[in-house]
Amino acid sequence: MSIILAVCQKELKDGLRNRWLLGVSLIFALLAVGLAYFGAAASGRVGFTSLSTTVVSLASLAVFIIPLIALMLAYDSLVGEEENGTLLLLLSYPLARWQLLLGKLMGHGTLLALATLLGFGAAAVILGLLNDSVSWAELLPAFGLFILSAILLGWIFIAFSYLISTSVQEKSKAAGLALVLWFLFVLAFDLGLLGLLVATEGDLDAQLFPYLLLLNPTDIFRLIHISYFAEEQLSGLMAIAQHVRLGTVALFAALVFWLVVPVLLALWRFNRRKI
Repeated sequence: MSIILAVCQKELKDGLRNRWLLGVSLIFALLAVGLAYFGAAASGRVGFTSLSTTVVSLASLAVFIIPLIALMLAYDSLVGEEENGTLLLLLSYPLARWQLLLGKLMGHGTLLALATLLGFGAAAVILGLLNDSVSWAELLPAFGLFILSAILLGWIFIAFSYLISTSVQEKSKAAGLALVLWFLFVLAFDLGLLGLLVATEGDLDAQLFPYLLLLNPTDIFRLIHISYFAEEQLSGLMAIAQHVRLGTVALFAALVFWLVVPVLLALWRFNRRKI
């Protein structure tokens, strides 16, 4: 375990040295505060909206930002080391491949978790101080749930980054696959489901169809907040998602499943990789 922590510490130091943590934390904080204050601008007014509107809207926007940041953070974690010639050097030390992968993954995961906690946590404090219509008793559980699910979502796509990085031989291919993966999960999947619904003129099992959203971790992330703010008015695919009869704990378990699977696949691929 000490070897894994040593690798994790090295990744943390690298992230702190290049100001990555500060930059992403500022992005998250500005995103949350800006959306909370200007979220109603389309209706002709500015100012803080309700907590449910803020968090659900923030969750819908975060599914675009968090996976992209996570993928760009770690897509070259191993293939980049190999191209630079440092991976073979690292493996010459007394550590197993699985220890190296888990240590680097923990380092990147900790970086993203800290950025998420600092960024959205600071935004929650600002909203609590400036928005008199929301009590701390309402604000803290809602943002706590959002931050926890956002960290899990980021970890899932970091795990996918490692799976990509262990499966290709060039950093440019890893970057391309990371963008393709982001497009498939964030954009194409929901468009495909909507297209299926339109093509069949809604002639699908109304109880089964919403559960197809569980095949996409970004949709599970949004479902968590839909289930928490059940009164929020939604449109499009997320309105259909309101029929999902799963609680918050079950949805978090689904996110954990999406985290474990790519980690295990990345470990398997890395152990079989020729270096």
